[in-house]
Amino acid sequence: MNQLNLEHAKDLAYAAGKILREQLRDDFTIEYKGEIDLITDADRASEALLIRAITNTHPQHAILTEEGGKLGNPDSDYLWVIDPLDGTTNFAHRLPYFSVSIALLEKTEPILAVVYNPIADEMFAAEAGSGAWLNDHPIRVSRTTDLKSSLLCTGFPYDMRLEQNNTANYANLVMQTQGVLRLGSAALDLCYVACGRLDGFWEFHLKPWDMAAGALIVAEAGGMVTGIAKPQFDLNTGEIAASNGLIHQALLEQLQA
Repeated sequence: MNQLNLEHAKDLAYAAGKILREQLRDDFTIEYKGEIDLITDADRASEALLIRAITNTHPQHAILTEEGGKLGNPDSDYLWVIDPLDGTTNFAHRLPYFSVSIALLEKTEPILAVVYNPIADEMFAAEAGSGAWLNDHPIRVSRTTDLKSSLLCTGFPYDMRLEQNNTANYANLVMQTQGVLRLGSAALDLCYVACGRLDGFWEFHLKPWDMAAGALIVAEAGGMVTGIAKPQFDLNTGEIAASNGLIHQALLEQLQA
């Protein structure tokens, strides 16, 4: 892929993660985009670094970011989808579960992805058709075969007044599994499915930058990624179900009940 390589994406994530680590040790400002939707100057600094680096290296490409929206060449076949700090609420409380998420799409299809936890120094990565890795070691999804033995993860929307706020699904699946966690970074949650720490993940009302990298990493680790209401996964629908594949149908049946 010439310069469109995984090592370049990792370098970007490492650089952005260094900013987040340093900001976490220092004072940072918190602003509110919504009632409980936060942004910090760490988000902005990380995003500025990523935009600058991608623009310098690939000026002909487009970029989709959480804070800046769509940037760059609107006619490009290549789109970088970045979340400079996935897990801002955790970061704001100094809870060390957050990540930098970067995916590169070619004609709407993810071709490479990295998700980096700068506190644990864990770099999850995948390239379409080539597999998935954690710190350069190959990873695979779990082998759990039934929902009752599964450990799942989910999340909730910033606006809990939405009709589909996921609380009913959460309450139901808590009773059907070994547990349902809410960890606070969808990108990392998906990577935990990819490496077998979790058996499945679902969520509604997500944005493309929440899902793009993690979805490819799960798929390349041998997992299954679909929509919930519709079988086809689409970054623009805002919903995702990801699992080891073995429990996927059972998970969907509960979510669609």
